Amino acid sequence: MAIVLDAVVQLGQLLVVLLLAPLLTGYVRMVKARLLRRQGPPLVQPYRDLLRLLRKEVVLAHSASWLFRVAPYLIFATTWVAAALVPTFAAGLVFSYAADMIAIVALLGSARFMLALAGLDVGTSFGGIGSSREMMIASLAEPAMLMVVFTLSLLAGSTQLSSIAVFMQGPVGLRVSLALALVGLVMVAIAENARIPIDNPATHLELTMVHEAMILEYSGRHLALIEAASYLKLLLYLSVIACVFVPWGIAVSGQGFAAYLIGLTLYLVKLSGGGLLLAVFETAIAKMRVFRVPDFLGAALMLGLLATLLLFVSRVA
Repeated sequence: MAIVLDAVVQLGQLLVVLLLAPLLTGYVRMVKARLLRRQGPPLVQPYRDLLRLLRKEVVLAHSASWLFRVAPYLIFATTWVAAALVPTFAAGLVFSYAADMIAIVALLGSARFMLALAGLDVGTSFGGIGSSREMMIASLAEPAMLMVVFTLSLLAGSTQLSSIAVFMQGPVGLRVSLALALVGLVMVAIAENARIPIDNPATHLELTMVHEAMILEYSGRHLALIEAASYLKLLLYLSVIACVFVPWGIAVSGQGFAAYLIGLTLYLVKLSGGGLLLAVFETAIAKMRVFRVPDFLGAALMLGLLATLLLFVSRVA
């Protein structure tokens, strides 16, 4: 009976991340508009955008290959799987053994690789610019993310998110290495999701855009899948930060329906707080030049490396 309940909760978590991802993006947009004293779009506008794109006809370039058609489905599937593996309101479920941070980084890297190939496939100049910039960002963001993973694995003794979340709920104490890892992870999340100051998701300026340049040739359901994947990716990073650094309230397998309900409520509160902080940060800071992005991500890499070295030295001592 417990296995059946865990399977149902795992399926519910799979659906929760899919349904909440557009809502999170709409919430961030709404808060930013309020901070700028604008009315802004309604909270459910991302859902309307996805439905509108799904109803539109797909227009393909003559030079597009089969890769251009298949890439949106692979990008959406890998991102959805990665987001569903992160313990949101419950840990230790049926597929908790697969919720490994290295595996999640690999899934996100696969989605990024497919998106970059799709941007290059048509042969447009904008697609090539966006793909090259995306790979430049990835070459620094992925090592920084892995250094954060190594820091957490040294501390918790595992790379599984469920084990890390359970360990972080205990008496961990205040650690400088965890603070450095948190700052590095936040910087990576900003870069990976093409947020300010790395990229502006609300602009289409040819000289500055990164993510938008790779998907200019997409339309219809293909564009809807890529947009949904971007919503899921933002939710994924906020979920990872909440799971690792704010793990309180996450239910453990076997605690019952009430614990799952409390965990889901607290998870919504954490997402609301994370979305609010993101909106305030993006409102208070300006976009940096593209050539300053390596400095930004280099700082994130150094923070992750310093966190790992400090923790390793303290454990050896």
